[in-house]
Amino acid sequence: MSKTVLAIDIGSTKVCAIIAEIGDNDSDIQITGSGKAKAQGVRRGSITNIELASKSIKTAIADAKRMAGTDIKNAVVSISGAYTKSLNSSGIVNIPNKEISIKEINRVMHTALYNANIPNEYEVLHALPYNFKVDEQDYIEDPLGMTATRLEVETHIITTQKSNLHNLKKAVKAAGVEVENVILSGYASAIATLNTDEKELGVAVVDMGGNTCNIVIHSGNSIKYNDFLGVGSNHITSDLSMALHTPLNIAEKVKMNYGSLNTPSNDLIELPIIGDENSTHEVSLEVVHNVIYARVEETLMIIAQSIEKSRLKEHLGAGIVLTGGFSNMEGLRELAVAIFDNMPVRIGQPNEMGGLFYDVKGGEYAAAVGLIKYAADNYSTYEIDVNKRMRHHGEAPLQDIVFETALEEAMAEEPIPVTPQNSEPASRLSSLSKLAKLPKMSPQRERKPNETGVVSKFWNWATQLF
Repeated sequence: MSKTVLAIDIGSTKVCAIIAEIGDNDSDIQITGSGKAKAQGVRRGSITNIELASKSIKTAIADAKRMAGTDIKNAVVSISGAYTKSLNSSGIVNIPNKEISIKEINRVMHTALYNANIPNEYEVLHALPYNFKVDEQDYIEDPLGMTATRLEVETHIITTQKSNLHNLKKAVKAAGVEVENVILSGYASAIATLNTDEKELGVAVVDMGGNTCNIVIHSGNSIKYNDFLGVGSNHITSDLSMALHTPLNIAEKVKMNYGSLNTPSNDLIELPIIGDENSTHEVSLEVVHNVIYARVEETLMIIAQSIEKSRLKEHLGAGIVLTGGFSNMEGLRELAVAIFDNMPVRIGQPNEMGGLFYDVKGGEYAAAVGLIKYAADNYSTYEIDVNKRMRHHGEAPLQDIVFETALEEAMAEEPIPVTPQNSEPASRLSSLSKLAKLPKMSPQRERKPNETGVVSKFWNWATQLF
């Protein structure tokens, strides 16, 4: 059964909304509408004014709805890497039935999440496994269905400040839309631009925006590193404004019309003077080129330092992919190759889709397109999302509280006794035997006010016990 998806990418300079129809085959994606608006109330990727931000979001959504001819009340939303922290954690569980099922993978993932030392003021965005270990066998690509007595996992956990996440949700809700899921913008850009070979060989994706750069490193088909840099193409505009003594809006036009890293000409252009726009002065395009070149070179060097800091540079067999609006600058790839020690560099555009894809095919729409692909199950093989649900390929995401409902019923009908440490694993799991018979999908029901706390406490206890 097909579904309609709304994706909202809240960037530092623009808000982009895309509506798409996803068919029974997840690769069958048809974009039916898109809209964009200038970002207001957003600074360096985070919400600074909820009212202004919600107006920008509402404008972009209205344009997309008008084009698609449909009304939709739930959205998948991007969040900037600003105010995020990442850490690695591991978990280990016994396999009582000697065969690894989704239940065991779910359990080991949540164990790793429970073991992570996450500060109270931070909320989990993604828990992404980068290494499964079955008994003594390391780097298992997918442990599902394997015979084993023990399963281990190492995960990369991305967190963000609770206030940052809640303000984002408030701004979207004020625009008349409920947030269904929140995805790191760099992760979404990687989903949109990378192919399978690049992920497997190891690759860094740099989404270069107006005020920010988000970096994600894939190694061995898994995300192992992410970073956020407060630099972007708007810094070039500021530099031009100061160097050429011209207003910001004129400097932006100069950047768009003459922004190139290739050999400049000696032609002169006439620009108004800041503070006295009735007067003009002539400026050489060589000066414009030098200002732009200096800022871009500095930005690429900061990106190179971040990649060096990751200690994964030697694992980037596929090199570096530059995407985002900043990446459209002429000559950027050639300069990046020189600064990144002759590593392979390509400019990444979103992978082809159906429908009105021509409206959003530029690098500046990579994160928005990635959100649509994420909604079509194009995420990591396994992951825990912001809603604490484990998602995996080949099966639709669990709706809201299917798993939690089964846990609650098990608790209500059969209290779970605390047994000695030397008991057999099978006997300790007997009280949870019905969880193996979880329904694949069930209709949504309303969550009771006290459900979340009870289930969360029980889950934390259960993962540690087993």
